[in-house]
Amino acid sequence: MTPTIVLNEPLSQVSLLFVSSAMAFIAVALLLFSFQLVQLSKIEGAVPVSKLEKIGFVILIFGTIVLGIGVVLRGVAAGRVPWANMYEFAISTAFLILLIYLSAMKIKDLRFIATFISGFVLVTLFASVSLFYVEVQTMMPALQSYWLVIHVVVAILATGFFTVAAGLHIAYLVKASNRAKNLMDRFPSLEILERLAYRFNVVGFVQWSFTLIAGAIWAERAWHRYWGWDTKEVWTFIIWTLYAGYLHAMATRGWNGKRAAWLGLIAFLAVIFNFTIVNLFFKGLHVYSGL
Repeated sequence: MTPTIVLNEPLSQVSLLFVSSAMAFIAVALLLFSFQLVQLSKIEGAVPVSKLEKIGFVILIFGTIVLGIGVVLRGVAAGRVPWANMYEFAISTAFLILLIYLSAMKIKDLRFIATFISGFVLVTLFASVSLFYVEVQTMMPALQSYWLVIHVVVAILATGFFTVAAGLHIAYLVKASNRAKNLMDRFPSLEILERLAYRFNVVGFVQWSFTLIAGAIWAERAWHRYWGWDTKEVWTFIIWTLYAGYLHAMATRGWNGKRAAWLGLIAFLAVIFNFTIVNLFFKGLHVYSGL
């Protein structure tokens, strides 16, 4: 007998309050990171980590914790994992992007893309709260499977790694263009930026590959076929092909530099297109916008 799930919309509103509060903290961190970049562009010579930057990261970490609480509360309010619609997927993705970025900071110094990461997450959260928010709902039968947890969590993780790589691609292109030279001279070399972006894309690609495989298994369980040329399935495969092309070109063709950075960004834009335009304007079995 299937247990009765009690939806708790008041608790969902508390979750929304935490998510909105996290937006405020991340916005403050973004302002501090942006101000730090402006200051660096005006000063010549080596500059140590400033107090502004340190405060910015403390605020960003606190905002990440607050956002994580909001995501957990949303799941508790719905009585399930919070990944059943665009709002829940967006806030969960924003949380994991921050978590991946802050965790990677323990291994590599990625402070220079803090403005991009915090800005992208802020836009994602703003869109989720203002455009995608829906009240807690029961999950449709096709989603009631443990494959949802496996399929979606890996997709979210892959998106997090792709986002960090996109920030590195942008840094590469700006540095290679010789614009804001005084500022970009403080960034790592082009070779290091390219190598870091490649590594993050490799991890994201492996996870996206598993997303594709797990999605096919889930489709067989839900609709008794592994592949049906559904819109979401097609775009998931297009994204996989773009990143596979990027990695193949980098590894075997020596197709690096600006061309590789642009291809990586195009692949990342396909990820964003898949989440936004496909979910909002295309019909299909996989489209769960909730709107």
